Amino acid sequence: MQFLFFQTRKPFVTNFELIWNTAFGFFQQEINQFKVLGVLICKRAKSNTMEPDVFTAFAQPSVLHHSPLKNDAIQGEKRKFINPTSCNNPKLEELQMLLIDWINTTLKQEHIVVKSLEEDLFDGLILHHLLEKLGSLRLDVEKIALTEKKQKHKLAVILEAVAQSLQLEESQLKWSVDSIFQKDLLSTLYLLIAIAKHFQPDLPIPSNISVEVIIIERTLTGLRTENAVEYITKNRENLEGQSKADAFDELFTHAPDKLDAVKKVLLQFVNKHVGKLGLNVNDAESQFADGVILLLLIGQLGGYFLNLREFFLTPNCATEMLHNVNLAVALLTDGGLLEFPVNAEDVVNRDMKTTLQVLYCLYSKYKTKET
Repeated sequence: MQFLFFQTRKPFVTNFELIWNTAFGFFQQEINQFKVLGVLICKRAKSNTMEPDVFTAFAQPSVLHHSPLKNDAIQGEKRKFINPTSCNNPKLEELQMLLIDWINTTLKQEHIVVKSLEEDLFDGLILHHLLEKLGSLRLDVEKIALTEKKQKHKLAVILEAVAQSLQLEESQLKWSVDSIFQKDLLSTLYLLIAIAKHFQPDLPIPSNISVEVIIIERTLTGLRTENAVEYITKNRENLEGQSKADAFDELFTHAPDKLDAVKKVLLQFVNKHVGKLGLNVNDAESQFADGVILLLLIGQLGGYFLNLREFFLTPNCATEMLHNVNLAVALLTDGGLLEFPVNAEDVVNRDMKTTLQVLYCLYSKYKTKET
């Protein structure tokens, strides 16, 4: 019986081992195949020989991962961030290195070394040291906050102190606690540039730096994206254009009584050229906000027809309006008419000064043009 028992167990053990080894060998083979596939993909990506559709499939999750719009964002909320393709812009890299060197020089005695703006400043620790050094500000916050809740609270206190020191209204802020804490480079750059201009105005910040931004908005149907070009630093290359912008500042600040006369002249100019399209503008503040009349006016003055597929003739939301105004700004810039940077969002938000500045650029060029 003992011999028979031994003979019946042996085949069972042998079969089990055979099954195990076969299965393990199969999985090991699959793993090796994935490793080989991964190596091939990496090599092809580095050599830029990957087919566009394959490259897109691997690139898209990375872009979405860095999206500043959370899944729990409310409808209508929109945020913007730098398109990854702009991160290799030499001027943008120059700006970042300047700000990094400035921070490291300022905080040298504290033995603080910054290597990445968005990665090193998000929790408020270095910003705290920077404000204490530059503005002699004493903030009632912990030096080191360990938890996320405490870090965000500290950052909120610091950003509030920045707004007060720089005398900025909430509508003027181009950053927020959430955007800085989420390591958004665009917001971090705006914040540091504002601090530098206030506390160290002699810092040689490069001018005319623009980046392509991605604007994301949550709608009923999901996320909508829009590309736009945005200036991070002012364009000072054209002094004449700057003086025109300053002239409008002077007009709004010190000569509001002449504002109605300027509006009247510009509206007469606009209606002279869009009247043949059956259009009439009575309110300069609201009727240019969607960009439609502005685009049609540019086409009329430039003597060309804008393809209706290029813009929204009847925009239904702020994103479509922004697309139209961005297109108009791009056309004016390409034509050499826009001599100073214009934020398209200001036109959409019915900022009268910005709208009149844009119209004045057209007026200066085409005021003698016959209909």
